[in-house]
Amino acid sequence: MLDSIRDFILAALKEMNYDVDGIGYDTQLGPRGADVESVTLAELALRVEDEYGVTFSEDEAEELAGLTVGQFCTLVAERIPAGTAGGAA
Repeated sequence: MLDSIRDFILAALKEMNYDVDGIGYDTQLGPRGADVESVTLAELALRVEDEYGVTFSEDEAEELAGLTVGQFCTLVAERIPAGTAGGAA
């Protein structure tokens, strides 16, 4: 499950013109790692919400920059509604 979420996140970032080479589970999303801008993090959160049926508050969306890719994947996995196959796609 975590691998598919990570793959989705990396594909989404790539679509938003981010270089995803070298981004792993331990890479921080924000300035100390992947250097994803706050506007892009908000877009990423929306894409994840649409794909996996999870929600993030505005405060959480702002805090995503401090998470690693692995932490974000775990957060998403924990919120996926029971009984779903892990996404709409």
